[in-house]
Amino acid sequence: MAKRDYYEILGVQKNADKAELKKAYRQLAIKYHPDKNPDNKEAEEMFKEAAEAYDILSNDEKRARYDRYGHQGVSGAGGGGGGMNMEDIFSHFGDIFGGGFGGFGGGFGGGSRSRSGKRVTKGTNLRVKVKLSLEEIATGVEKKIKVNKHVSCKACDGSGAKDASSKSTCSTCRGSGQVIRIQNTILGQMQTSSTCPDCGGSGETITHKCNVCQGEGIVKEDEVITLNIPAGVADGMQLSVSGRGNAARRGGINGDLILVIEEIPHETLTRDENDLLYNLFITFPDAVLGAFVEIPTVESKVKVKIAPGTQGGKVLRLRGKGLPDVNGYGRGDLLVRVNVWIPQDVSKDEKKILEKLNTSDSFKPNPTKQEKSFFDKVKDMF
Repeated sequence: MAKRDYYEILGVQKNADKAELKKAYRQLAIKYHPDKNPDNKEAEEMFKEAAEAYDILSNDEKRARYDRYGHQGVSGAGGGGGGMNMEDIFSHFGDIFGGGFGGFGGGFGGGSRSRSGKRVTKGTNLRVKVKLSLEEIATGVEKKIKVNKHVSCKACDGSGAKDASSKSTCSTCRGSGQVIRIQNTILGQMQTSSTCPDCGGSGETITHKCNVCQGEGIVKEDEVITLNIPAGVADGMQLSVSGRGNAARRGGINGDLILVIEEIPHETLTRDENDLLYNLFITFPDAVLGAFVEIPTVESKVKVKIAPGTQGGKVLRLRGKGLPDVNGYGRGDLLVRVNVWIPQDVSKDEKKILEKLNTSDSFKPNPTKQEKSFFDKVKDMF
C-alpha cells in the first residue's frame, strides 16, 4: 500500500513552520496514543504514521530530501520503507511534551524514554559514502560495505555488567528511571519528574563491570552490511537505513546508517536529472547523405538513423532511454546532440573537391523563411 503524504497526515500546508508541525503532531499523538486507545490497532497505526511524518518534516535535511524526492528519498536503502516502531517513537518524540507530561502511563516522560518510563539511549548515526556508476543507478544495485562501528558487546550481551548478579535495581528511583518531585505552588501541588541522577534513567546500577567493554555495553568492530539501493538515486541523495548505525550503550536503540550517494561520472553520457545527454559527432558527408550510427545508452547500444541534410546542433530524442525516476514515475529520455565534425587538415585532392562543391548551389546556405524573417528584424543592430 502506498504511503500517504506526510503533510496530509499532519494536516498542514507544505510551507508550515516547525511550530505548526509540532502543534499538529502533538494533537495527533494525544488523540491516537495507545494508552488512550487500548487494543486499537488502527489508532496505533495512526499514532506511528503521525510520528514518522513529524520525524521527517521536523528535520530540515530530511524534509528537503522528502520535498525533492518523495518517500523514496527518506526511506531505508534496504527496501524496508523506513517505518518507525513504538520504541523509536517513545524514545524520540516525548520531548515535545516536556518532562512533566503525564496521564498516559509515562509514555511521554522525556525525549528518550520508553513506555515503561526508563531512559532509553540511542546510538549515534553513521554516515558513509557509496559510489555508484550510472549503470548501477539505472538498474538499482545490491552493495556490500564494511564499516567500523560500535556494536553490542557479546560478552555481556550489551548490558555492561560482568554477570547477572552484578546488576541491581536502582535504590534511588526503584527501577523507574525517574525521580518524582512534588512542589507546593500558589496554584496547588505540582508534580514533576526528572531523570534519576544515580542510574542515568536506566533503572539499574552495575556493581561489577564487564571486563571486555568496561561497563559500556558496546565495542568497536568491523561489520559487513548488505544494502539494496533503488534505481534512480542521484548524486548527493541521502538514504537512511534504520537501526544499522552505532549501537547504544547498555542495550539502547541502535542509531541509523546514513548513505550518501556519490555518482561516478560516465565516460560519454552526462546526466540531467532523469535525462541523459550525448554529444554525437558525424562526418560532413554523413550529414549531407544521411547514415545509420550507433548511440551508446546506459545499458547497451542502439542504432539511430541520421536523416539526409541533418544540420549541426540538431537534437534527437530517444524516449525512455534515460534513467528511471526514483519514485517510480516513468523514465527519462536520451537527448542526442548532433555535431558535424569539420576536419582541420585536408589533402590537396580533398581541397579541390571541396572547392568544387563550394561552387554548387546545393552547398550554399539556404536559410528558411522563418530565419530570413528573423534576420530582417535584427540586421539593423549590426
